[in-house]
Amino acid sequence: MKCSRQVIVATCLLLLVTGCGPKTRWDHTPRQQHIVRSGETVFAIAWRYGLNPNALARWNRLGNGSLIHPGQVLRLTAPANMQRTAERNSSAAKQVRPPAKSLPPIPTQPSPKWRWPSAGKVAVSFGKRPGPGTGILLAGRVGQPVIAAAAGRVVYSGGGLIGYGQLIIIKHNETYLSAYGHNSKLLVKEGASVRQGQRIATMGEGPGRKPRLHFEIRKNGEPVNPLQFLPRK
Repeated sequence: MKCSRQVIVATCLLLLVTGCGPKTRWDHTPRQQHIVRSGETVFAIAWRYGLNPNALARWNRLGNGSLIHPGQVLRLTAPANMQRTAERNSSAAKQVRPPAKSLPPIPTQPSPKWRWPSAGKVAVSFGKRPGPGTGILLAGRVGQPVIAAAAGRVVYSGGGLIGYGQLIIIKHNETYLSAYGHNSKLLVKEGASVRQGQRIATMGEGPGRKPRLHFEIRKNGEPVNPLQFLPRK
């Protein structure tokens, strides 16, 4: 009987602890939709879910993508009517298109010429751990300068994306974005235009509390290996 009472008490304490424990901001967000929190932007939300910001804005009829507010519900998939339209267009194209020819590729804007965002060796390669695996980790020292790898406009500057620490996202054109995470200090704000080589942050601590810069390039919302674009050292 005594053992049974101890089990019941321990179970109750466990329920109390787990019920009062902290929750991340993403715990109850379904993959089909996202509820906008204060300070979030279309670019940050698209980055979190690996989506093209332009597509996310189009799916939610946001125009230039800036008209969102806390509590707004954003869909994370294309509306059914858009999917059906795309299917009809694809079907019609197949009927009028000669079988030997294929549809032209989706037009993309050219990649900018990149430079390394910070001095230091690659500590973690693309797709590897620790880290999100969506970029590379560069070793260095705390406070080391972090520079813009290419010219563009800052579309996110803050610490609201879990796993990236203090993060900066730069839009270079309608196709390419770059991100700089685990900074100790952010030196540019959202909306600022930056030139290639401009100092935008200082390096902080990444996984394992080691001085690291998370650097990422995305093409149409999809992470790509930065080493395919950066010049050889």
